[in-house]
Amino acid sequence: MNTRLRDTALFAGLLLVALGVYAMMGPAYTLRMVVEATCYAILALGLTIQWGYAGLFNAGIMGFVALGGAMTMLMSFPVNQDFWNSSAPAGLGRVLLIALAGAALVFAASRLHRLGVSRGLRTAVTVIVLAIAYLVFMNALTPVAAEIESTAGFVGGLGLPVGIGWIAGGAVAGLVGYFIGRICLGLRSDYLAIATLGIAEIIKALLKNADWLTRGTLTVSPLPWPVPAPAEIGFVGSRATYLAVTAVLIVAIYILLQRAYHAPWGRMMRAIRDNETAAGSMGKDVNRRRLEIFVLGCILMGIGGAALITFVRIFDPSGFVPLNHTFLVWVMVILGGAGNNLGAIFGALLIYIVWTMSEPATLFAFHLMEQYGRDWFGWQPPADLDSRALQMRVFIIGLTITLVLRYAPRGLMPEPVKHVD
Repeated sequence: MNTRLRDTALFAGLLLVALGVYAMMGPAYTLRMVVEATCYAILALGLTIQWGYAGLFNAGIMGFVALGGAMTMLMSFPVNQDFWNSSAPAGLGRVLLIALAGAALVFAASRLHRLGVSRGLRTAVTVIVLAIAYLVFMNALTPVAAEIESTAGFVGGLGLPVGIGWIAGGAVAGLVGYFIGRICLGLRSDYLAIATLGIAEIIKALLKNADWLTRGTLTVSPLPWPVPAPAEIGFVGSRATYLAVTAVLIVAIYILLQRAYHAPWGRMMRAIRDNETAAGSMGKDVNRRRLEIFVLGCILMGIGGAALITFVRIFDPSGFVPLNHTFLVWVMVILGGAGNNLGAIFGALLIYIVWTMSEPATLFAFHLMEQYGRDWFGWQPPADLDSRALQMRVFIIGLTITLVLRYAPRGLMPEPVKHVD
């Protein structure tokens, strides 16, 4: 089948599915689902360039989503005057200076080999300096954090426009991705997956336990929107406007990624993915290029996470789970087709619709089973039948990805491969 005809048919079918959801659930529910799906599409685009372009197995998507959400909360949430009217800002500034001094000392220690120090001794000195710097930092932070929690609850936000929060979320996610990449990109794909998975859990734990910064499990809400809120123009109007913002963002990202894909840089990345030894022998800096693509993907994940958390209007560190914010994104990319930007968007929209609608569909099927089973066979359903419908989402997604891997292992929209005669 012609590629363009296939893509048109798939998106037409997706549109029919969305219209069916609209007919059954109404406009407000459908718009909420589609907006969240577009946020996941940004995450999927970030992953497809890492895995599809460069073959980097990132299992820590959840961490970058959390960083994006945390930064948009800190940037756009209203100012906490109780915090700024206390002595805590000055104390926090001193802690920041201590952190910067400690980082400078650790960096200097890691460069001792340039002065003729052996690498083993350099590593030992770096570890000792890092441990001392950490203890000094925590000793300075603990009383300041206690003061913030007792007087102001938490630091609050800066009250800046939401767009700045999204940009900051992408920038911080990219910065963290840079340091992770510097350490981990030399590992094989399976070890890289383990490392990123562990780092994501560390990020979640830090955000969850930093009550002075994020309120921890107490959550922060309501987060401001970049468009008029539902209280101003209604649920349908506000969600439709939010959808327009995320749609424009996806179109802009898609155009830029398409240009990069077909540029010499994109061809070089695919060459490294397919045969890094051959690419290296041609003079390409493999690790540097991998770092570039890893950071770029992390930036998109931070922006997508910021947009998603802004839409749900609540920042809850406990709400970040690998199933929702890592595994689901991987399913989207695999189903759509790794390395195909349009496929990543399609996969995100389809999988999120399946993920969202599987609960009400399963609940409807369970109620039919309960009704006819009781009338025809005297069947007594379990008391927790309704709660089991929610758990069926995982089974349906697992069944979906199993069928795709069996019958379309390269995805429904596989990466186009040009053949030269």
